[in-house]
Amino acid sequence: MYTTLDIKTEPEGFFDITARVQQAIRSEGITEGICTVFTPHTTCGITMNENADPDVQHDLRLSFAQAFPSDRRFRHMEGNSHAHARSSAMGASCTVIIEKGRLLLGIWQGIYLVEFDGPRIRQVYVKCIPG
Repeated sequence: MYTTLDIKTEPEGFFDITARVQQAIRSEGITEGICTVFTPHTTCGITMNENADPDVQHDLRLSFAQAFPSDRRFRHMEGNSHAHARSSAMGASCTVIIEKGRLLLGIWQGIYLVEFDGPRIRQVYVKCIPG
């Protein structure tokens, strides 16, 4: 069994889904194990990063824009090849240990869906395995 989260996004940005993932763990009643968070989309990503200082999100957005800018030489008809490149670099999933019914995250860590080609309604799947 898994939980599906629907995330409404803006054109670009970081969307903190930590609390919703934690709720999925509670709903499944898992106290020990692992949790995988996965998105099936090719122009957004899943990451864990700092959730205390919003400047980190700004700096990461800037870094991705510089590393993977839009380029008129791209051939993909939809015009969003830069978003595909950013998504590929970030990845579509993360795995976190569950301990005592909670995500075992660092004090400053959160789980984010990162939008590179919105606005959209994105799906995120949360699968917990007891262990």
